[in-house]
Amino acid sequence: MQVVILSGPGWHADQLCRALAERGHSGRVLPYEGIVARLGAAHSGPSALSCEHTAIFAADAVLARFIPGGSLEQIIYRVDALHWIEEHGVVVVNSPRAIERSVDKFYTDALLQEAGLPIPETVVCEGMDDAMAAIRELLERRSSGEGGGGDVIIKPIFGSMGHGIVRVSDPDVAFRVLQSLEQVRPVFYVQRVVESGGRDVRAFVVGGRVIGAIERLANGGDWRTNVSRGGSARPFELPASWEALAIAAAAAVGADYAGVDLLPSRDGTVFVLEVNGIPGWRGLQRATGLDVAGAIVEHLVGRIPASRSAPAVRLRPDPTEELA
Repeated sequence: MQVVILSGPGWHADQLCRALAERGHSGRVLPYEGIVARLGAAHSGPSALSCEHTAIFAADAVLARFIPGGSLEQIIYRVDALHWIEEHGVVVVNSPRAIERSVDKFYTDALLQEAGLPIPETVVCEGMDDAMAAIRELLERRSSGEGGGGDVIIKPIFGSMGHGIVRVSDPDVAFRVLQSLEQVRPVFYVQRVVESGGRDVRAFVVGGRVIGAIERLANGGDWRTNVSRGGSARPFELPASWEALAIAAAAAVGADYAGVDLLPSRDGTVFVLEVNGIPGWRGLQRATGLDVAGAIVEHLVGRIPASRSAPAVRLRPDPTEELA
């Protein structure tokens, strides 16, 4: 099998190439920024969509990894290209639909709720007045001792690794945060803090099963558990009910593989906090020794129809060669 990995260079791409090679397959890492679409009668074959002299439609499969930042037009073009690849019968993992669903915290939460999964109380809106009303309600409930109250987190609707998240316990501070954000015309994402004792669990789901999990602990006095922010990780044996939550969460967004964050509260409730459709796994692999890339590749290969072949894909094409 010959697989295109759409991604920038880095550790995860190297891991996937290594896992492909160990199983007798070929992988080539290509940048989203290099995708060229050629339309019209003269470009109706495999060369209609290419990157660095590789005809993407001729690949056996595409592994869609991290989509780099860019303008709205650039992001839409890259995702549309993934849709077009899939419509040509090429297996794309994760699918563009799963990526669209999981990259948007609002859409993810809406799908999780429709699937009957527990999520923290959240309000999403465009109006600053609506956001402030939600924040005041949650903080007042905390002050009065009513259930469901507590500190509030203000998050960007897009983002990862704990960047851009602000925790507030005072309405005046919240107002200043929202007022600053309003300058960039955001969607406000306001969520009740779930008191978890500075811990959460990342379950890694591949092909409808959990291959491993880690418990992440916040660093020092920080409340964020992200390993990228200094949190620590250790192997964690998921209870059966938690495993079922993780599998159902990945299925809700249609992901072939996903990192599902579970947040156990002090009262025993386990919430689904996030479903990452382009997950990293360095911390999981370091803590557990699992070959995560190998599991992804084996699932990917199992999805490729036996009849499909890709003789036109070349891992080291002649840069002077013209596309067929």
